[in-house]
Amino acid sequence: MDGAAHRGRRRTRRRTAHRSGGGPLTASTGTGLAPSAVVDLLRDRGFGPFTGVPCSFLGPVITCLETEHPQDYVIAANEGEAVAIAAGARLAGRSPVVILQNSGLGNTVNPLTSLCHTLRLPVLLFVTWRGRPGSPDEPQHELMGEITPGLLTTMGIRNELLPDDPARFAERLDAAAEHMAATGLPFAFVVPKGAIAPYPKHTAEPAACRPELMLRAEAISQVVEAMDPGTLLVATTGKTARELERDFDRPENLYVVGSMGCASSVALGVALYAEGRPVAVLDGDGAALMRLEAMAAIGRRQHTGLTHILLDNEAYESTGGQPTASAGVDFCAIATACGYRATYDVSDAGELRSAVRRAQRDGGPQLIRVRIAPGSDPRLGRPALRPPQSAARFMEAVSQ
Repeated sequence: MDGAAHRGRRRTRRRTAHRSGGGPLTASTGTGLAPSAVVDLLRDRGFGPFTGVPCSFLGPVITCLETEHPQDYVIAANEGEAVAIAAGARLAGRSPVVILQNSGLGNTVNPLTSLCHTLRLPVLLFVTWRGRPGSPDEPQHELMGEITPGLLTTMGIRNELLPDDPARFAERLDAAAEHMAATGLPFAFVVPKGAIAPYPKHTAEPAACRPELMLRAEAISQVVEAMDPGTLLVATTGKTARELERDFDRPENLYVVGSMGCASSVALGVALYAEGRPVAVLDGDGAALMRLEAMAAIGRRQHTGLTHILLDNEAYESTGGQPTASAGVDFCAIATACGYRATYDVSDAGELRSAVRRAQRDGGPQLIRVRIAPGSDPRLGRPALRPPQSAARFMEAVSQ
């Protein structure tokens, strides 16, 4: 279909939606746009497919897509990959939508500026606004929260705050489509907290689960109790770091906040230069997939004493439990191909303890994939230790 025909079809859909007087344009909860209304309006305007990495602010939209239109949602491992997928979809004649947390906006800079801008491939972005000035948030969101609109503008991406009124959103969506058609450049809606209402819970039968699997907190407990007491332990961002701090805080722990996917690389750097010290990293499936290239670097450096422990619950739990792509990934085969000395795929406490002891005895790099159940204590608090304090304390522990 040529561009004129596509625009004509979009205008026809637009007029139909406005004439209807119902549907998406009147669907509002009073506490944010209804996720089904957002998705229906986008699809009615010809937008799709959808791809991205979850954020709790937009989690209901992703849940809606996975539930009602699973064929339209492509799980991406990181935000830059999502932009590249969207660029390909645009080349195939579609009008793709990328969903991301602003903390991952940095991952999109290269594909947005050197791919989409260069080839004039407009994609529609929904970028959440964690760390919005005046809205308390976690420390890792502070800087990006301050610069989010300016960063988008610097990249030549027109951006607006997502309207909280359905009719206004429809109007601005039309304006976004016209801007992209005229310029060939992306357009971004910046999504503040509460802009999207929760997605209704379902009464359908729950998905099959494995009740014999450990929860993450139990798996962390088994690792800590089995490892050498002097181990320098790096924990990935999210609930992994929070549970480790709550249950087993110690100076030798480093709690990585933000920078999703970087914990294993941080641990490699520690292992390379904290000579003679055992080092372990508590990684997650979503984090590992986001920076899968880290395994290639880890595998190349033999005899580091690094034990890479991947806690895999097949979900982005911190953002609402949306699925990762880990169910179809053989992490152990990847680690072997990258040069890890040994790998383990475990699912119970005894296997995990044994694998940790063997990995530390034989030396790294070694991978332990731990199959765990989703879920955590709803009362789990935020880290009490400020990130600079955590880093300074860890550095002192390394030097001793």
